[in-house]
Amino acid sequence: MAANTSLSTQVSKIMTKTTGTRYAVALVATVVALLVRLGLNPFLGDSVPYITLFPAVAFCAWYCGVGPSVMSAVLALIGARYWFIPPVHSLRIIGAAQVIGILVFLLVSGLLTAMGETRRRREEVLLAAQKELEEAVKDRTVELDRTNLNLRELSARLMQLQDDERRRIARELHDSVGQMLAALGMNLAAVGSEIERLTKTASTINDSAALVQDLSQEVRTISHLLHPPLLDEAGLTSALRWYIDGFAQRSKIKVDLEVPADFERLARESETAIFRTVQECLTNIHRHSGSPTARIRISASDGHVRVEVEDRGKGIPPEKQFEMASRGTPGVGIRGMRERLRQLGGSLDIESNAKGTRIVARLPVALASANPSVVLRA
Repeated sequence: MAANTSLSTQVSKIMTKTTGTRYAVALVATVVALLVRLGLNPFLGDSVPYITLFPAVAFCAWYCGVGPSVMSAVLALIGARYWFIPPVHSLRIIGAAQVIGILVFLLVSGLLTAMGETRRRREEVLLAAQKELEEAVKDRTVELDRTNLNLRELSARLMQLQDDERRRIARELHDSVGQMLAALGMNLAAVGSEIERLTKTASTINDSAALVQDLSQEVRTISHLLHPPLLDEAGLTSALRWYIDGFAQRSKIKVDLEVPADFERLARESETAIFRTVQECLTNIHRHSGSPTARIRISASDGHVRVEVEDRGKGIPPEKQFEMASRGTPGVGIRGMRERLRQLGGSLDIESNAKGTRIVARLPVALASANPSVVLRA
């Protein structure tokens, strides 16, 4: 039914293009109907002379309009009278039966024309409504695309602000809190040297100084984890090696890092995105996978950087994978990784089973023309 309606609509659109086309189609339909009736003449003789002409008139009334329908009815009537109604090859009307037949043909043709015109007008109204609906949908789609673009730009800006804020906090922790802790440690050391004869007091001071040293080291670690200075100074490879060494000591997970020896510096945004992706993957391995090992491979080819993080843990549960695939609502960490990479033209794929999980990130290569270094005081 839908296919027939669509075909009828397409034919109506073709017929409404030009007046000449509609009259030409009506003429062809009438001629074909006369030729068919002429071919059936040996079987039908002079009976039912209009049998093939009614469909032609109905077709013209349905698709061609009032004028072509009237022309088709007149030509069909003349052709039937000349070829199929005795005396043939003549236009003379003999007897009341022929007059009644002609009147019936004209009446039926008029009814068909009126019905076809009503249908055509309804079709025109429907086509106009369909066109308005398509325009409304098009405008709505453009508006939705514009809104999505604004959301993507806002997301990218928020991530950039987050990275800048982390970098600022890291500098403040190192430059202010770190320096004050160092001064406090020196003061406590001086006090401890002057009251060495008081063993108990000196022991307490020494314990306090040790606590200050531990606190200073913890602040330095937090500062580096927020934004490693090596990422700006020495690049992605050095920052990853530093982070992986610390992660392996803290988590007792053996991590293998494979990076080509000729791996070049990338743009700051790309290096930050790769570092945060590896950081999030290792955190998830430590929290959820139960894997004793992890492997990281970084390679560059065909204008893209490929980062692969693989473990040998218990994998992501099937129900969690189904939820991620059907609802599109993964955890905050995975969503953040995927959004960060997408803003830079990259992608994130996750493969998981009972033998482990593999996360593959792809990112277009963006080499650093002038990657600024941030020098922090030791």
